Amino acid sequence: MAQHRPMSAEEKKVIFASALGTVFEWYDFYLFGVMALIIADQFFTPLDPSTKTIFTLLAFAAGFAVRPFGAIVFGRLGDLVGRKHTFLITILLMGASTFLVGLLPSYHSIGIAAPIILISLRLLQGLALGGEYGGAATYVAEHAPDGKRGFYTSWIQTTATGGLMLALLVILGTRTYLGEDAFKDWGWRVPYLVSVLLLLVSLWIRLQLAESPVFQRMKAEGKGSKNPLAESFGQWSNLKVVLIALFGAAAGQGVVWYTGQFYALFFLEKMAKVDSPTANIMVAVSLILATPFFVFFGWLSDKIGRKQIILSGCLIAALTYFPLFGALMHAANPALADAQQKSPVTVYSDPGQCSLQFNPTGTVKFTSTCDVAKEFLAKGGISYQNQPAAYGAVAEVKVGETVVRSYDGKAENAKAEADRFKAEMGAALKAAGYPDKADPAAMNKPLIVGILFLMVFYVTMVYGPIAALLVELFPARIRYTSMSLPYHIGNGWFGGFLPATSFAIVAATGDIYKGLWYPIIVAVMTFVIGLVLVKDTRDGGAYHS
Repeated sequence: MAQHRPMSAEEKKVIFASALGTVFEWYDFYLFGVMALIIADQFFTPLDPSTKTIFTLLAFAAGFAVRPFGAIVFGRLGDLVGRKHTFLITILLMGASTFLVGLLPSYHSIGIAAPIILISLRLLQGLALGGEYGGAATYVAEHAPDGKRGFYTSWIQTTATGGLMLALLVILGTRTYLGEDAFKDWGWRVPYLVSVLLLLVSLWIRLQLAESPVFQRMKAEGKGSKNPLAESFGQWSNLKVVLIALFGAAAGQGVVWYTGQFYALFFLEKMAKVDSPTANIMVAVSLILATPFFVFFGWLSDKIGRKQIILSGCLIAALTYFPLFGALMHAANPALADAQQKSPVTVYSDPGQCSLQFNPTGTVKFTSTCDVAKEFLAKGGISYQNQPAAYGAVAEVKVGETVVRSYDGKAENAKAEADRFKAEMGAALKAAGYPDKADPAAMNKPLIVGILFLMVFYVTMVYGPIAALLVELFPARIRYTSMSLPYHIGNGWFGGFLPATSFAIVAATGDIYKGLWYPIIVAVMTFVIGLVLVKDTRDGGAYHS
């Protein structure tokens, strides 16, 4: 029976303390993603430009890769010894790792050790975050009355966006105060270092919390699980629910989240050539405008159900991403959009000479006439089409009606040929109207913010009710463990690998929009599986078992 009463002071304290501490953890985690291009220059210096970008995004994704393992480790701990103690461990691990990134010497100072240590710290952050979300969602849900779990847990859903927004604002403020050159040189460390203050505040907040009443009652009655991992994943009856939760809810939610809040930012900077401060401001404004809808859709899910809201968000996103990103390009850089339409770029090459533009070790040098041409275009974020040429033919790049001949990177005169090719390509692109960067005066900023808002609005649909859905799918004795794994695989793997996967697709095909196929396919998969197999949990599901 739903309890239609005002939120108590204790419940408000629980929500505020849980949400604020989680905001700080997300802030720590997302600093890397927001400053990906600067991190690339600092820690992956010797790689070619295209691979540098992909490898930096993979380093970002490394933190997501281990999130499911963090979910297993800390989920088990949370189900055995309690939600509160797990909170303290995860936040300490996250805060220490973030602070150390701010102190880490760059590649220029310590060589290959720099990216190795950086990735190690990202892995520790991922483990911590893997234990954080499930605990926060479970903790708040176990304080919520029946009929209001969607509304109560939706406040936790605002924290990921709040953390990203805080990261954007701190970076923007530091960047503005220090200037672009100083920020790229050393100022990027400031947002990492000030996180130690956030750590102290978060610890103080977490220490004020008491243990979840549901967990206390369960322990007092002796109903806790002795082996949460075996019960969660070793018994088919529960493992089946875990898999349905992953593929029928969390995976689609994850890709919609990262497309709307990260890939959109990356697209603005890399593809549309919008300067970072302007892109960050517009994304931050869209986040501020959309954030209340997390709570709205959480509240609405208490009225009409969780499943239909989440699946509707996945389907609408999948149907509209291509036109939305096309409109985003036209609004952000109309000169580039016009040039791509009027003077498309085409690479004519022998397919046997073309390699995947991905070099994670930095040891491969692209030298074929096809590869050097595509490397130049990928570096500039220039969309192009591929056309086959005769076997052994020297690749050519056609810009509008102008044809530029590529060169062999292993030839004796390769240096002179490279200078010639870059000069001719630069002239051809300029003549065809391809701008070096977006013109701020030509941007339709209200339209850009509107498009970004719409994509974040989709995020609020899929993310607002997800915590309540996952919590209610599993009984209290294994809830922390069971709900954390599908959430973190969905978000950490399906979502976290989205930027790197999508950019690799772009680099391989030459089409700046082809990367959108990844989130579209996953979102459609979730819609179909969720429609058939996911049961709505608005009335409690397995919550009371």
